[in-house]
Amino acid sequence: MIFNRIYKICVVRAPTLLFLALLAGLVMSGAASAKPEVEDARIGLHPDKTRFVLELSERPQYRIFTLDDPYRLVIDLPELDWPDRKETTPEAAGLVSALRYGLFTPGTSRVVLDLSRPVEIAEILTLPPRDGRQHRLVVDMAEIDAATFRQRAEREVLRSNEDFRETSVSMPTPPRKPTRDPRPTVVVDAGHGGVDPGAIGVSGTQEKNIALEYARALRDRLEESGRYQVVMTRDDDRFIPLRGRVDIAEKSNGDLFISLHANTNPSSRVKGASVYTLSENASDAEAAALAAKENRSDIIAGVDLSTENPEVSQILISLARREAMNSSKSFANLTVEEVGKRVDLLRNTHRYAGFAVLKSASVPSVLFEIGYMSHPAEERQLQSHAHRDKLIEGLFRAIERHFDVQQAYNR
Repeated sequence: MIFNRIYKICVVRAPTLLFLALLAGLVMSGAASAKPEVEDARIGLHPDKTRFVLELSERPQYRIFTLDDPYRLVIDLPELDWPDRKETTPEAAGLVSALRYGLFTPGTSRVVLDLSRPVEIAEILTLPPRDGRQHRLVVDMAEIDAATFRQRAEREVLRSNEDFRETSVSMPTPPRKPTRDPRPTVVVDAGHGGVDPGAIGVSGTQEKNIALEYARALRDRLEESGRYQVVMTRDDDRFIPLRGRVDIAEKSNGDLFISLHANTNPSSRVKGASVYTLSENASDAEAAALAAKENRSDIIAGVDLSTENPEVSQILISLARREAMNSSKSFANLTVEEVGKRVDLLRNTHRYAGFAVLKSASVPSVLFEIGYMSHPAEERQLQSHAHRDKLIEGLFRAIERHFDVQQAYNR
């Protein structure tokens, strides 16, 4: 009897104990995988220095260095949860002319401070929680002469500990086209990402988020048809250098590369979609200015470009095969026709400029600006599912016509 009663108790309680054990395991694994959270960020002015403070839920690890041409200070930290709140995005002040943050590589978040003048890192403090404040990383900057800054830039790296080593940009591994799969490969590139937000709309919309939404929608529409293989340069909020995007297109044996962006303009009246193809000579001043801005993405993300050969861009342009260039232009014209049936277009819709992301030697490439986030009504439109679906359908129809023509030529 006693044995039987003990057995029954064990049988009844075993599932409960198992459930509690699993629950505890989930809680512990969730806690272990939780990222440190940014509680606050601020910039303070002092008579002899500018102070940057990052308040975190955990004691910070860091890697801090400076970059020249232009002057920048870069802070790498373990991957953070940085809520998009006004109080965690301080206004520029003192020696800091601009600030941006985001995921640099999986596992590493990056803060980039644009500097109005050359600086030295006067002091770094890590402060424990106190007086209602969380853990704090304090970086004091003081002005120095340009020659000294140039000597120290990138060479002097300050770390919290040796475990937090230098990180390199990681590229997604593009899938190789199966040898027996005759379907064309379309490479869809969501512009910007991670620490590079791209343009900012009138209501605070970030270009990187809009670009990713439209890229995913185009991928889904293409895969739904069953006619194409689709490669995404990024499918999350990560930074990918411009050269890396071109590499992904070429290594995946892409047949067409479409880079999606959203634009801004000093005038709030300018609106409409547009498409760009590569040319050494820009079609107009606005196209040249836009290309110059887009080509600075790597600088914006705090990448050291000092080792790059300045002639690489011209070599890539000269290597671009005539047929790939002509194919890009042909697709751009089809895009103007098909998208123009469905949404508003910018005047002189097909434009030319020296975009680094279009400099593939073999893959026909276009950069498509879906519209202007500086136009209040169009910014709202760009965020609507109905407008997105219409624009994506136009792009899809242009892609269909493009490959129909290619197949006809190959028969």
